[in-house]
Amino acid sequence: MKVLVTGGAGFIASHVVDRLLAGGHRVAVVDDLSTGRREFVDPRAPLHAVDIRSRELARVFEAERPEAVIHLAAQTEVRRSVADPEFDAAVNIGGTLNLLLCCRRHRVGRVVYASTGGAMYGDAATLPTPEDHPARPASPYGISKLVAEQYLACWGALYGLGGISLRYANVFGPRQNPLGEAGVVAIFSHRLLRGEPITINGDGEQTRDYVYVEDVADATLRALEHADAGGALNIGTGVETSVNALLRRLERVAGARAEARHGPARPGEQRRSVLDASAAKRILGWTPQVTLDEGLRRTLTYFKEENRP
Repeated sequence: MKVLVTGGAGFIASHVVDRLLAGGHRVAVVDDLSTGRREFVDPRAPLHAVDIRSRELARVFEAERPEAVIHLAAQTEVRRSVADPEFDAAVNIGGTLNLLLCCRRHRVGRVVYASTGGAMYGDAATLPTPEDHPARPASPYGISKLVAEQYLACWGALYGLGGISLRYANVFGPRQNPLGEAGVVAIFSHRLLRGEPITINGDGEQTRDYVYVEDVADATLRALEHADAGGALNIGTGVETSVNALLRRLERVAGARAEARHGPARPGEQRRSVLDASAAKRILGWTPQVTLDEGLRRTLTYFKEENRP
């Protein structure tokens, strides 16, 4: 199958590209390289340095003629969405709409959309949280991802586009940016290995569901190949880990200690987040294979290589 991957030079999407190529698919990549890195893209996948909001996207569709699209290009930082909700909406809603218009014109058969489980449900009443829990986003980022999900569902009803939204938990692993605002595992790993102090937002007892990036790439490929699967599916482990506990586990795996400091809590950040992914197991046959400690070990190994002179 010919697949176009948006955001394909980024952290998660570059692993998705690798998984698609290993599965025998033909792949092309769209990424404006604002946060993605060209060297993350397998040379077998042509890279188009295009913003998903631009008219140039239509030319990529004309050149590549994809049969399916995996849409991971996004503004992903909760804090930035709070500070600049217009930009967040322009990328995550406007960019997705531009993409869907291209899909309609070029008769794309299937779209897999990378949504969010962490920011979708807000402070949920049910933990682990299933897909039928009311969506209560606590940030503009969560709102924009929910709206994009609804656009995808609308395109299915209006035009017969086969689509599925994957609500990822907190994804971590190699290639994650350790210098951004998101990605606590990457940030902590980078600073721990460099002997730098680590800042924990709030009291550190806020919890997340940490899922390894290669497991996420596997789930994404399964969603592509299960053409009858639709709606929204959670992709997570069902295991809740606090930020304080995460740092302790990282220290144990690394065999090093960090100086931990506590800063103010982030606005728009929920207290607890953990996903019920039993539907993904039932529908896609997917379950995570990499434990948290093994994923942390692989991630630390990657950052050790990155930090080597």
